[in-house]
Amino acid sequence: MPAREGTPGRDWYDWLQAAAWRPQADSSTQAFANRRIGATVSTVPSSATRSPAYGSELAELILSAHESAASHAGSRLPTERELVAELGVTRTAIRHALAILEAQGRISREVGRGTFVRDTGPRMSAGLDDAADAGPADVGPAEVMAARRLIEPQVLPLVVAWATTRDFEEMRRCLAGGAVAATAEEFEVWDLALHHAIVAASRNQLLLRMYAVVERARAGELWGSLKRRNDSRERRAIYQEDHERLVDALCARELTRATETLDAHLHRVEANLLGAAIPGATA
Repeated sequence: MPAREGTPGRDWYDWLQAAAWRPQADSSTQAFANRRIGATVSTVPSSATRSPAYGSELAELILSAHESAASHAGSRLPTERELVAELGVTRTAIRHALAILEAQGRISREVGRGTFVRDTGPRMSAGLDDAADAGPADVGPAEVMAARRLIEPQVLPLVVAWATTRDFEEMRRCLAGGAVAATAEEFEVWDLALHHAIVAASRNQLLLRMYAVVERARAGELWGSLKRRNDSRERRAIYQEDHERLVDALCARELTRATETLDAHLHRVEANLLGAAIPGATA
C-alpha cells in the first residue's frame, strides 16, 4: 500500500514525544498497528527513528481500533490494561495517548467507571491543520514568547465580550486536567489546551488560525527540550495557580484583572525559559 504523505493526527498536540511507541516483539501486533497508521514497513520505527507525532498517532489508533465505540458518544473504551495487551505498547504510552484524547475533549476518564467517548461536535483543533503546518516547527523559544506576549493579551477583550458558558466550562475542564497531570508532558498538554481554549473563546477564526502557528512552534523540539530542562513540580504548581487566577478573572469578565494576570504569567514563563527578569518580582 502506498505511503500516505504526512502523519495522521499531526496537530498542536503532536509535541508529546514522551508518548512514543515502545512496541513489543509480537510481529502480528506490529503489523496490525502499521496497517492502522498507514505505514509501509512491517515494524514500528525504533526509538532512534520514530516521529514525535507517534503520541498522537497512538491516540488516533486507539479510536480507530474501536471505531464502533468511538462513533457513539457515551460508549466505553477498553481499560488501560486491555489496550496495552491489544496494541503491544507500554502502559505509560497508553496513558499519555489517553491524556491527549482527554485534553482534546474527545474522551472523559471517570475514576472507578472507565473511559468514555464524549459528544463534543467537531474537534477543537478542526480547521487549523493547514495554518499549523504553515508555521515552522523549530522557531526559537524567544520568538515564541514574543509572539505569545503580543497575541494572547490582545485576545482577552474579545474573550470577555464574547465567551459563552460553554467556553468557560472548557477552560475549567482544562484547569482540572492540569491539576491532576502526573508528569511534565501531561501538564504541557493541558497548558496548551487551556491557552487554546482561551483564544478560541474570542470567537475570531482569523485570530485562532494565526495562533495555530504559535501552537505549531510550541510543538517543535527547540521549545520542548528547553521546557523539559527548566521543568520542576514547583514551577508547574505556580503555573497552575496563574491559570486558575486567569480563568477566574475571565469567568467574572474582569478584563483588567485578566490582562494583568496573563501578562504576569507570560513574563514568568519567559523568565523561567530564557532567564529574563520578571518585572516587579523577586527571583
